[in-house]
Amino acid sequence: MKIVADDKIPFLKGILEQWADVTYLPGDKISRKLIADADALLTRTRTKCTEELLAGTSVRFIGTATIGFDHIDTQYCEKQGITWTNAPGCNSSSVQQYIAAALLKMSAEFRQPLRGRVLGIIGVGNVGSKVQKLASLMGMEVLLNDPPRERREGGRNFVTLLEVLEKSDILTLHVPLNIVGEDSTWHLVNEKTLKKVKKGAWLVNTSRGEVADTAAIKKALLSGRIGGAILDVWEHEPDIDLDLMSRTFLATPHIAGYSTDGKANGTSMVVNALCRHFNIPLNNWYPEDVPVPDHPMIPLDGIGKSEEDILREAVSHTYNIDEDNMSLRFSPSDFEKLRGEYRLRREFPAYSVALNGGTKRVRKMLEGLGFKVV
Repeated sequence: MKIVADDKIPFLKGILEQWADVTYLPGDKISRKLIADADALLTRTRTKCTEELLAGTSVRFIGTATIGFDHIDTQYCEKQGITWTNAPGCNSSSVQQYIAAALLKMSAEFRQPLRGRVLGIIGVGNVGSKVQKLASLMGMEVLLNDPPRERREGGRNFVTLLEVLEKSDILTLHVPLNIVGEDSTWHLVNEKTLKKVKKGAWLVNTSRGEVADTAAIKKALLSGRIGGAILDVWEHEPDIDLDLMSRTFLATPHIAGYSTDGKANGTSMVVNALCRHFNIPLNNWYPEDVPVPDHPMIPLDGIGKSEEDILREAVSHTYNIDEDNMSLRFSPSDFEKLRGEYRLRREFPAYSVALNGGTKRVRKMLEGLGFKVV
């Protein structure tokens, strides 16, 4: 069989060659001609799997090593009998790590402790649920908005979008990009919704750029309607709005979910799905060569420090968010390069914290995030 794969899918090379002829290509260079005789296509978000790409090819399986699948025309695939799969939840802990780093940096710079502040989470799937856990561990009040879940589960745990907008000190978006339909999220954050936001609230977007209207965010920042913005995703990537970038507190190149663990999870999920589909005898595969961090032990003196300071030190040891922020600001034209050549970043469970002092509660907070506390 023949497989065409995005050459930036990590840990993939050499895994399927025993059973297939595998061609690796840059995601934006995958064309109809190059997949004409392929049985399977393994992608990331940069390959638009539409009728224009797929018509007349022999592709019968598409696997995207990402949570999002708005780059796949799922209706067309289903009509043509093309099986498709994504990797739901693969990088949810990576986004949790990003949000932790962002919120802790914000609280330090503006001297506003997170405990007691209201975090509004719009979209409470795999990622939003991890962010909910993070916020609860840090003592924040949490408001949840997720209409599809509310319809399935009832309204006991959820509030309306209006209530989230009006009451939250910080809004964070974790929704898929749905262009149409009852749960459309395209420009969910717009001039109208931003007028309902609690004055001075912050906006965090790690979902999809098109969920928020660029012009409306700029206007809200200029007027002081929102107090600040942390943006990892942008409309029209990689050609991002430089004026908006200049007005944000943190600006990063769509890498919130780019931990090495998240990438390994995504690749594992699509490889295993492909193997099941084509009856390839490779079961429950997971990369064996996930590199360890340079400094997996975090020595941390907690004497005389607040719980939030201790958390900040531990989290920033695992991930320096300002490195990504400054890289994008220094060279926004390298947006794709910054993603494609992203550095090693391991999640919290890859680290142990040697904590001297500190309360029992802060130890439980660290363990709740996944750290090993010794």
